[in-house]
Amino acid sequence: MKKLMLGNAAAAQGAYEAGVRVVASYPGTPSTEITENMVKYDDVYVEWSPNEKVAAEVAVGASIGGARAMSCMKHVGLNVMADPVFTAAYTGVNGGLVLCVADDPGMHSSQNEQDSRHYAKASKTAMLEPSDSQECKEFTRRAFELSEQFDTPFFIRLSTRVSHSQSMVEIGERENIELKPYEKNVPKYVMMPAMAVKRHVVVEERTKKLTEFAENCEFNRIELNDTKIGVITSGISYMYAKEALGNSVSYLKLGMVCPLPEKLIRDFASKVDKLYVVEELDPIIETHCKALGINVTG
Repeated sequence: MKKLMLGNAAAAQGAYEAGVRVVASYPGTPSTEITENMVKYDDVYVEWSPNEKVAAEVAVGASIGGARAMSCMKHVGLNVMADPVFTAAYTGVNGGLVLCVADDPGMHSSQNEQDSRHYAKASKTAMLEPSDSQECKEFTRRAFELSEQFDTPFFIRLSTRVSHSQSMVEIGERENIELKPYEKNVPKYVMMPAMAVKRHVVVEERTKKLTEFAENCEFNRIELNDTKIGVITSGISYMYAKEALGNSVSYLKLGMVCPLPEKLIRDFASKVDKLYVVEELDPIIETHCKALGINVTG
């Protein structure tokens, strides 16, 4: 069955289909409707927490306890919940843990502009960035599976235009995911310095595996048209580029924006004469390409 849905509602649907059990958030436009839509599902525990830090800690605790859990906030709320998130990147997860953060380019309802991709890179946490409602649903659903596969929280980066626009979404059935057994594991979950030093090695090895995954994952794809111009883009910027340029150029659409692939970008760059990067807000992809020695125009 297909249904016309807002991006935020689709993200909630994806979490529901993935078998999420606990959702703890703090309201903030453009992220609020994700949690408001989660309330509609009777078999999910949903709460507004006192602030984003508490919300993240509730979700992290539920994950360690074996439940698939999610926390949602806007970009400035990510500042508030950064402390537990950076540590959760080291501890990893038990049940899948997804953090939905909605950026607000243009400051339609916010006191500043902030690019949450910096947080994903700094915390060494994986991040997916959907471009429409169908991808909001599918990326969120898959993020829970990948969180457990790679033992790490997964960010979903939304933006005002993706969160509040509508497109058709294929509705699926809910997975009945059993609670994972909780086992006391001090070296994994208690980040005192002696344990954190050892977990750092795990985090670096995981980043290598995530980068390898990004090279061939379903979230990143090449669309070859005219090869005189190539455009590397992600999120709503992909929609902007398609609207402006249509099929007159080739595209590398990145749905996984942290960690970014290397071989895939080099391969795409070798196929086009002139390479551009279209992104908002900060030159994250552009800087990555230039660090690889690739000549791009941002």
